[in-house]
Amino acid sequence: MPKLERPDLSLHYEVTGNGPPLLLLAGFMSDHASWTPLVPLLAGHFSCIAPDNRTTGQTTPWDAPVSVKHMADDAVALMDHLGHDRFHIVGHSMGGIIALDIAAHVPARVSSASIAASAPVRLARNTALFSSLITIRRSNAAPSTWLRALFPWLFNPDLFDDPTSVDAAVADSLAYPHAQSADAMAHQLTALRGFDGANLAQPECPTQTLIGGVDLIIPPAHILRVLGHLPHHIIDQAGHSIHWDAPTEVADHIIAFAKQNPI
Repeated sequence: MPKLERPDLSLHYEVTGNGPPLLLLAGFMSDHASWTPLVPLLAGHFSCIAPDNRTTGQTTPWDAPVSVKHMADDAVALMDHLGHDRFHIVGHSMGGIIALDIAAHVPARVSSASIAASAPVRLARNTALFSSLITIRRSNAAPSTWLRALFPWLFNPDLFDDPTSVDAAVADSLAYPHAQSADAMAHQLTALRGFDGANLAQPECPTQTLIGGVDLIIPPAHILRVLGHLPHHIIDQAGHSIHWDAPTEVADHIIAFAKQNPI
């Protein structure tokens, strides 16, 4: 299990595939396993490098200081550690914000950035949603309750036409041995509460956005209002978990954009 020892934490990461380096930055509550449907589609084109962000997965301790800047610095340090002067980035949700922070501070190192279901905005509604989910997790409700409350926000509504699919997604989440705890989730939420992305909307490196047409967490209008000047692709039937709802389309856009902007 590869680790990068940082001054205040031990950063777990996974490397899969061969080719130019592609840094995969997961969203809120998620670790490297978030990329499960996408990595098989990308590994033939890239060396896919997926860290567990602070508070998630096998990165320890879970309560190390956390902010968007902390996580961006961790990611750049990881690429230094692996010897990659330049690299491509894909960031999903909060990971997209981290990617934009990297693009703002070290643009010469980023050959291309694909920002998926994300924009440098802070929506009070989402903070309230996550706070409510933490409250449910800390209550005496069944462990599956908070997941069943979360999933309608994440996925294409068609998923819920088949109750067995929802049950399977819940079971897989509950069985995952490195799932983020409620306390770690609350700690990570501090990164979003204190976030100000006013200076991140004009990346100096080649950047595209991938937008879920039925995304409830970061609706298309919010993304286009802030990042509409960038090349963008709307995937009509994808929700916030765009790379789970439409992995092939997402992978195709990432591969094509990276080829347009080679290292």
